[in-house]
Amino acid sequence: MAYVTAVCALVQYNDLYMAPVIFTNNLTKRYGRFTALSGINLTIEPGVVGLLGPNGAGKSTLINVLLGQSPITSGSGKVLGFDVASQQPRIRSRIGYMPENDCLIPGMTGTGYVCYTGRLVGMNFADAMQRTHEVLDYVGLNEARYRPAQQYSAGMKQQLKLAQALVHDPDLLLLDEPTNGMDPDGRRSMLALIADLGKAGISVLLCSHLLPDVEQVCERVVIMGGGRLLTSGNIADMRRPHDTKYTVDYAGNADAFCLQLSQRNVAIHDRSNGTLRVELPQANQQNLILLSAQDANTKIRGLHPQRSTLEERFMAAIRSQDDRGAPK
Repeated sequence: MAYVTAVCALVQYNDLYMAPVIFTNNLTKRYGRFTALSGINLTIEPGVVGLLGPNGAGKSTLINVLLGQSPITSGSGKVLGFDVASQQPRIRSRIGYMPENDCLIPGMTGTGYVCYTGRLVGMNFADAMQRTHEVLDYVGLNEARYRPAQQYSAGMKQQLKLAQALVHDPDLLLLDEPTNGMDPDGRRSMLALIADLGKAGISVLLCSHLLPDVEQVCERVVIMGGGRLLTSGNIADMRRPHDTKYTVDYAGNADAFCLQLSQRNVAIHDRSNGTLRVELPQANQQNLILLSAQDANTKIRGLHPQRSTLEERFMAAIRSQDDRGAPK
């Protein structure tokens, strides 16, 4: 009997772990006649996921709706299995939120502020204080924890906001522009912390306008624009090889080689010592490169398809949104 109970508990745990951390069905949010979110159908599995979009895309509105801070107009949504319309306290007790804007309380030290946020989610004082020191050590504030938070630098304030989001050991983190205002070293440290949290099994939704940040730490990405979900998927799949763009490593007369390529309508986008970045007129025409090299008495040392970047996919998604127009 004990074995059956243990197996059932394990199955329930695995089902919970594999269930989407965020799920929305035709979620819509309107402010009067303005539609901020239009029919969002979104499934976010556990892991570290980037949320991208230009200003006005609906990212902040989506976060506010998921937090239960703004009621939905129609449709439905769940966070960690809890309904966003009726179970907001359950949601807030299990997620950590790091807002973009400063949310510090004047006169409080770093320690006092993080402990206070722990108390707000129901922790007793002793547990909140112990956990406060643990997370402040983790984010790297060390002795600065005893200073008034308003004296912190921009980067230290970001560290403090991450600490308060972690104090109650959440299952899901919503991070809004976590590297905002940080210098390069601070930005690298913050991204390393986010990656570490993902490895520790905490799911993260990272909202950022910095595509390199998302590309560095996220496994998947969601792109929004004009209040709509434009595309989503694995970053590795999005960075697929081009079928017309190639990097060519060669040895020989560069001018003669480039002339032969141009005569065959192969565009040359970049030229450096022994390397060309070219674009074929159509897919599956790599033979044009080989024929050009043969006629120019040039040896091909390497021929590699270029990979699309997250920025290219992002811009393509935004252009498609522009073609469709804003939601009514």
